[in-house]
Amino acid sequence: MTNARFDTKVVLITGATSGVGAAVARRIAAEGGAVALGARGKEAGDLMAAEIHAAGGRALFIPTDVTVEADVERLTAAAITEFGRLDGAFNNAGAVNAFGAVQDIDEAGWRADLELNLTAVYYGLRHQVPALAATGGGAILNNASNLGVVGMAQVAPYVAAKHGVVGLTRAVAMEAADRSIRVNALISGAVDTPAFRASMGATPEGEAAIAALHPLGRIARPEEIAAFCAYLLSDEASFVTGAALAIDGGFTAR
Repeated sequence: MTNARFDTKVVLITGATSGVGAAVARRIAAEGGAVALGARGKEAGDLMAAEIHAAGGRALFIPTDVTVEADVERLTAAAITEFGRLDGAFNNAGAVNAFGAVQDIDEAGWRADLELNLTAVYYGLRHQVPALAATGGGAILNNASNLGVVGMAQVAPYVAAKHGVVGLTRAVAMEAADRSIRVNALISGAVDTPAFRASMGATPEGEAAIAALHPLGRIARPEEIAAFCAYLLSDEASFVTGAALAIDGGFTAR
């Protein structure tokens, strides 16, 4: 165990079965926390929970489609029923659905990106804030990615949604501060995840092109992002709220 920062604490994570979500779940469990895992795929979720159990950790998996508010509510309630409280949440689930110039993206593509990447975060906050308030406070981290603060062509709905996540984060941070709830946005660069390997990093040329956008000249490992997330969700970041915090290899400093 790295340390016991999360001993007695319970953290909810969406998009928890691969990539950054899985890395954060492993990190928090290794630091003594119980994790409530939400994702669409039941088989992958059960395997993730079993892995954490086998390592001596505490985990619960609930099949969750974050675009369905009832699913998000059920995940939050299940975490409290199973572990007795909720101390933190990482609203991590998201993906690009619509690619192309804005005039070529239809309404369905626009709505799909907003629902998955922005409305889903609203659903999470809507249920997590009261749950954390009942515990006496805690921390919420919303994954806004680097496209929450910069633009990029050909993915306008995703960029709009992630910019919305930053604004939503700041607004709710102001609303929840008097209940000792901190709310921050994660601004991450490219990360070596299955999703990255299936898209931009599918070829050596694609990976090199994306790596070159980061002054450090590479993409991140999920464990590097998880370490930063764990800090922000821990009591060590007790004076950090309403912030959009970059761990992006210098991407947004260009």
